[in-house]
Amino acid sequence: MKRQSKNQTVSNPNIGYGFYTIKYADGTIREFYQIGLSANKTGISVYILGIKDKTYLAQTFGKKLGKASVTGYCIRFKTIKDINIDILQAAIRYGVETQNEKR
Repeated sequence: MKRQSKNQTVSNPNIGYGFYTIKYADGTIREFYQIGLSANKTGISVYILGIKDKTYLAQTFGKKLGKASVTGYCIRFKTIKDINIDILQAAIRYGVETQNEKR
């Protein structure tokens, strides 16, 4: 945990599922989760790692999700009631299936 300037403890714990190997430009690798969930002050972030096309999530699920911000591997929203949970499930399922095809 780290501390902000007002001496407040800041912690953004993640819950992860599955395995994903991150390969950095310098050649090092790191084992990480494939699907992650993190809650913070601004809401909830769902991370879907391993999708090669960084525009796929936003193009395929972005408008259907509801009040969410979608990037190449992250879906952010304030509360679960702001989004279409079926579309979120479909996005997560796509990420898992894509990763499983690579094995």
